[in-house]
Amino acid sequence: MLFILLMNTTLKEKSKKIIIAVTGASGSIYAYEAIRMSIKSEAVKEIALIFSSYGEKVWKYENMTIPVSEKLTFFSNEDLFAPPSSGSALYDIMFIIPCSMGTLGKIANGIADNLITRAADVMLKEKRQLWLAIRETPYNSIHLKNMKTVVDAGGGIFPLSPFFYHHPQEIADLIQPLVSRLLHLAGIVEPIIQWKK
Repeated sequence: MLFILLMNTTLKEKSKKIIIAVTGASGSIYAYEAIRMSIKSEAVKEIALIFSSYGEKVWKYENMTIPVSEKLTFFSNEDLFAPPSSGSALYDIMFIIPCSMGTLGKIANGIADNLITRAADVMLKEKRQLWLAIRETPYNSIHLKNMKTVVDAGGGIFPLSPFFYHHPQEIADLIQPLVSRLLHLAGIVEPIIQWKK
């Protein structure tokens, strides 16, 4: 089995408006890479960035910084008047990365009591892309039921489970290929690692 490492990670498509939400699960580095790669991608013209209160606390605790870009617009999770709360704002894709089990549970049960869960509800009702990058382990039956409910409603579940067949040497070698795989599913970048026959 062989793989190739791709350096050009930009897809030639219509520029997209995306939402990246960060909730209170460990793994802020995944969100950082998603933000960084989205900023660099020509396929993304605008990024709405939303932190839950605990997402922000975990982000600071894990010593992450926010990349600087004109593409980024910050919205408070308490602001239900913000553009991501309306389908008419025409966001194309939403990522919740990492997605806590509490956030998953709210989305699965239609509880839109903050901007993150409202925006996710909008993506589902408008038949647009919603990706929940979950990091919790192990799962209980409630988690699994909620995941199935979201998938049945049109969303996607993406477990943050790194792979090792490319012989990673450092943390970035685990994080970046996985995040690029997630963003590729949404048409934003090419995956860093691809199998080749």
